[in-house]
Amino acid sequence: MFGRLFPATAISAALAAVALFCAAPGATAAGPAAHPAQYDQHGPHYQRPANLQDACPAASPGQVRCMALIRTDVHGGRGVRGRAAHPAGAADALPTGYSPADIRSAYNLPSAGGAGQTVAVVEAYDNPTAEADLAVYRATYGLPACTTANGCFTKTNQEGKQSGYPAGDQYTGWSLETALDVDAVSAVCPACRILLVEADSNNDDDMAAAENTAARLGATEISNSYGEDEGWGMSAYESAYRHPGVAITAASGDLGFSVPKFPAVLPSVTAVGGTSLVRDPGTARGWSETAWGPSSSGCSAWYAKPDWQTGVPDCPGRVTADVSADADPNTGGLAVYDTTPDNFPYPGWIEAGGTSLASPIVAAVIALAGNPGDFPDASRLYRRTADLYDVTGGSNAAYGFDCGGDNLCNSAPGYDGPTGLGTPNGLAAF
Repeated sequence: MFGRLFPATAISAALAAVALFCAAPGATAAGPAAHPAQYDQHGPHYQRPANLQDACPAASPGQVRCMALIRTDVHGGRGVRGRAAHPAGAADALPTGYSPADIRSAYNLPSAGGAGQTVAVVEAYDNPTAEADLAVYRATYGLPACTTANGCFTKTNQEGKQSGYPAGDQYTGWSLETALDVDAVSAVCPACRILLVEADSNNDDDMAAAENTAARLGATEISNSYGEDEGWGMSAYESAYRHPGVAITAASGDLGFSVPKFPAVLPSVTAVGGTSLVRDPGTARGWSETAWGPSSSGCSAWYAKPDWQTGVPDCPGRVTADVSADADPNTGGLAVYDTTPDNFPYPGWIEAGGTSLASPIVAAVIALAGNPGDFPDASRLYRRTADLYDVTGGSNAAYGFDCGGDNLCNSAPGYDGPTGLGTPNGLAAF
């Protein structure tokens, strides 16, 4: 079976998966790394479009990497745009990229809801302009103010203190990730409170500490737009991503069919893949989606398949993703505002995406529905497939490894790895 699913360079990884699950079905596997060194994270056919740039550089072992992608050919200047900038006169053009109204239209979402919900985004390092930049974003699109003063926005360090923030490094890329996440939450759920928790670093232990702090401070949903290849030693951090009553989402990754990413691979986490979202006036929906090529999917060699995960007969392990949302910057990333100096030379309005965008979108949809307690895992979604937009076109094999032609890397009716069960269609599934 696995000889068909994996190329020759990864057969040993697949056989390791079988051995692990035969030895201890239903339990987290332990042992040497299951994925050989030649299992290149980018795959043999990987080629990123020339106009896209990773916000964050590659991470070292024991660290996570943020997954935001930036369009280098779109630069929108600084400051409030649109009619909000000139209420008495002609309006500036809105920034390039999808707006809150676009996201709500694409996913049939109400403009109201989410009162009493707190969506946390967990990041590494400090973004000192996060609140000020968020104010510009929300003013541009006519969203209500979300500030520390009115209780809507809270920023803390990994210990939960509103001071002593971690050092910022202009070359880490995490400030852009922060801006993308808080803007995405704002776009989907303007009435939600936003909790930004900044870890001291992108080390696994610091990120886990920040995750626990987000739950302790009252987050009802937590979005994680980062990850690393699953492997040995990560069991020490599993509990940080499991909090009763808190819905936790994580980006599946932007490397095509490959090694599943931690924490998205955890059975307690809703793993969020990515789509290419485009306007389609000829349809009743007005939008259409296909699997975004770089959206990661994978068959875990470390975590058994949960009983509730259906539609993936060719993998004995946990499969990512569970659900998906807009991720492709080139068909329509989110307009994002960030002025903290970073590894991108044009601070201000930019267009960004990646599964880093998809994860906070889904977390905010859960908040709109107001039932985070129904998400100790993704099982609710597997019972409500009729209430999602099924994505049936596209593949992520060209960006990673060929899975052998099945739904682990090829979009298909029902479940498939790149897009999971589909994308939000209103709130019924959530």
